[in-house]
Amino acid sequence: MSHTAIPEAGSRPGEAARPHAASTGTLLVLLTGIFITTLDFFIVNVAIPDIQADLGAGTTAIQWVVAGFGLALGGGLITGGRLGDLFGRRRMYALGLAVFTAASLACGVAPSPGTLIAARVVQGIAAALLMPQVLGIINAAFTGERRTRAFTAYGLALGLGGVFGQLIGGALIQADALGSGWRSIFLINVPVGAVTLALVRRTVPSQAAARNTRLDAAGTVLVTLGLVALVLPLIEGRRLGWPAWTWESLAAAAVLLAAFAVHQRRLDRRGGAPLVAPALFREPAFRVGSGLALVYTLAMASFFLYLALYLQQGRGLSALESGLLFVALGAGYLAASTRATAVAARLGRQVLALGALIQAAGCLLLMDALGHGIAWLIPGLALAGAGMGFVVAPLSALVLSGVTDRHAASASGVLATAQQVGNALGVAVVGIVFYGAAGGVPDAFRASLVPLIAFCAATAALAQLLPRR
Repeated sequence: MSHTAIPEAGSRPGEAARPHAASTGTLLVLLTGIFITTLDFFIVNVAIPDIQADLGAGTTAIQWVVAGFGLALGGGLITGGRLGDLFGRRRMYALGLAVFTAASLACGVAPSPGTLIAARVVQGIAAALLMPQVLGIINAAFTGERRTRAFTAYGLALGLGGVFGQLIGGALIQADALGSGWRSIFLINVPVGAVTLALVRRTVPSQAAARNTRLDAAGTVLVTLGLVALVLPLIEGRRLGWPAWTWESLAAAAVLLAAFAVHQRRLDRRGGAPLVAPALFREPAFRVGSGLALVYTLAMASFFLYLALYLQQGRGLSALESGLLFVALGAGYLAASTRATAVAARLGRQVLALGALIQAAGCLLLMDALGHGIAWLIPGLALAGAGMGFVVAPLSALVLSGVTDRHAASASGVLATAQQVGNALGVAVVGIVFYGAAGGVPDAFRASLVPLIAFCAATAALAQLLPRR
């Protein structure tokens, strides 16, 4: 079946293929969306005690305030990416941003735990629609060195949203503007989202949507159910003691995702439009890079989570005080991210290996510093942050560089899904080590750094399988 490109509604003929229409304003609008959605994934952790006290939420409800967002995000990214390919990326980005902004308002005024959980799920769905479009638009709208710099800026925004989530959340709650307390971490998204949304049509060039192509409904159901069945037990399993249903869910996920892969190949052979084109995985950079992204992110969310627990429960710091220590991590990340493009131009794939090994060295320094004063943690945190910067900033460019415009958003959805699954799996695996360690929280954090170092070493090894340039 042929796929004829048509411009999005409201665009002029030929606008879809005008890379020069992209500007610095384009990038700022796109990166604002990716920053606030990434920030919301991490920022809620710092507000948990205040949410519990204000809404009278039990442990299970609080867990779902966190898990509902991640579950909806992980389950919807691939479908969100394909919707951008089919109906226009600018349109889907704007829709995702509008829904995310409205859901943030609903979170900020939620009168009960149930309402907050429902709004968080909607936030996750909106983020799944928004996030793949950013990489898809960058891949199509920018060319040459401008594309490389845009991908680096994307990695910078993504990392800073995670690194500074705790600091920003702690500062907002401490400020207690107009008595908003914990609600401010959601309400801040409303003016930011509204202003960004108003600028989308003016700054983001419209791109081609596919004509005479339907959404693969069967594939959508299979991959969504499969990803939910995979991510849900990873999020909830450790807390519940890995009951039988978690293992049954993981087994069902394997069956559903295998059925999805078979369905995609059959649909492709018949000339249909699969949700994920099998041709994507015949490109070595994408195939290996997606696996590398999954392995590397095993060490990302888990590091942030268990570091925060160590600082607050093991060293008795407040959320804001521990957030200030994350500045060291962020400084290292920022310094490395701004140099990542130049280093990648010289080293190619080895920039990922370099970053992973620097992060591993930072974890080793942290292990040695745990028995000393709090300031001793700063060098290890800065080094770990620098390692993250050398991996996250160039990763998207290295993985997506060979993907055609036609599949740009769906490829971005697959890459983002690999990262979300890696985050959930990392938290689960490292959590087994952290909570199973003998002794107190400092000993548990020291033990948790061992698998993180192993994940970084595996990332450096996988980088050797990527194309040289």
